[in-house]
Amino acid sequence: MGGVRKEVRAALPKPDTEVNNGNVAVFFDRDGTLIEDVGYLTSPRGMRLIPGAAEAVARLNRRNVLTCVVSNQSGVGRGYLTEADLVPIHHRLNEELAAHNARLDRIYYCPHHASDGIPPYNVVCKCRKPATGMLDQAVRELGVALDRSFMVGDKTIDVQTGIAAGTRAILVLTGFGTASFDECRAKGITPAYVAPTVVEAVTFILQQLEEDGEKHA
Repeated sequence: MGGVRKEVRAALPKPDTEVNNGNVAVFFDRDGTLIEDVGYLTSPRGMRLIPGAAEAVARLNRRNVLTCVVSNQSGVGRGYLTEADLVPIHHRLNEELAAHNARLDRIYYCPHHASDGIPPYNVVCKCRKPATGMLDQAVRELGVALDRSFMVGDKTIDVQTGIAAGTRAILVLTGFGTASFDECRAKGITPAYVAPTVVEAVTFILQQLEEDGEKHA
C-alpha cells in the first residue's frame, strides 16, 4: 500500500505571535486553489499563482498558523510526470511564495491512482483524497489539532476530505469550484464556508480563529 509523499520547506523565521501553540493548520489543495489549474502540470514554467494567494498564505504565517499543501498528483501514477518532476514545480511554488514573505510548512502529495495508475502507483492507498491520509500525516509530524484546523480546496473531494478529517472545510470557487459547488449541493455535502478565492477563505479563517478565542498575544 502506498504511503504519503512529502516535501518539507525550510521554514522562514517564525513570527513573534502564536495561535494555539502552533497546532492550528490550514490545509490547501494545490491546483485550482493556490495555483491555476492547467490540467496535469508537468513543468514549473506552467505554474501561476492565483492572484492574492501568496499574501493569503503570508497572513496565516504571521499568525503562526501551520500551512500545508495536500494534493492528489495522479499524473505521476498515470505516467505523465515523475515524482522527480514535482521537485522543481514545488521549488518554484516555494520561491514564488517566499517573494511575498510567505511559506508552506509542508507539501504532501499522493501519486497514486488505483484504476488508472501504472506500477508501482496502481494501488489502493490511504492518502488519495477524499481519504484523510495526508492530513493524518500532519497530525503525526506537526501535532495538528484537526478539530481546530481548516481544509481549503476547489473540489468536492477537498470538502469531503476536510469533513472526514474533522476540520472546517472551505470550498473556493476558483478552479473547479463552481462545478463543485453544484455537485456538493446535489449530494448534500455542506462546506463550512464558500469563498470566491483563497483570499476570502483566509479572511474567514482568521475571523473564525478570533471567534474561537485564538487571538495572538
